[in-house]
Amino acid sequence: MRRSLDQDSIATLFHAFVSSRVDYCCSLLTGCPKFVMDKFQKVLNAAARVITNSRKYERGLTYTRRHELHWLDIPERIQFRIAVTVHRCLNGLAPAYRTELCTPVTQNRSSCRLRSSYCHRLAVPSVKLSIGSRSFSVSGPSVWNALPDYLRNPTLPIDVFKSYFKTFLFARY
Repeated sequence: MRRSLDQDSIATLFHAFVSSRVDYCCSLLTGCPKFVMDKFQKVLNAAARVITNSRKYERGLTYTRRHELHWLDIPERIQFRIAVTVHRCLNGLAPAYRTELCTPVTQNRSSCRLRSSYCHRLAVPSVKLSIGSRSFSVSGPSVWNALPDYLRNPTLPIDVFKSYFKTFLFARY
């Protein structure tokens, strides 16, 4: 099948069937062990090899995946999905059960205005067990608070936020 299609058609097919499935529930992988994320990374690597028509042990696959295909690695994809979900929660574009998990710092128990309330930070609830840190109520605000100030602005349109955040993630490579 690879020989009968051009590179753009193959990329479209893999985006429809592979990349979309990897992205579907990747936010559930928050806090998973590295060996679990490595399995998903191997799927992306195999898809990139098919798209670029390269062999398994050829060099430069990471460069090709990042700079030509514009694909993030699995940990960055997880961060991206969580941050986009939090942005939607702050703009009222997410379901109410998710929106209520993202509370600004000013709505915390303290009545005084904190300096961090001007930075669009979210309150991170404390958890007793380590598995609790994998929940959206903890991981969402944690990822959001780790963003730079210019990205934590909830008034940014969603498409601009996605573009700026992806540029920020690619700049870290």
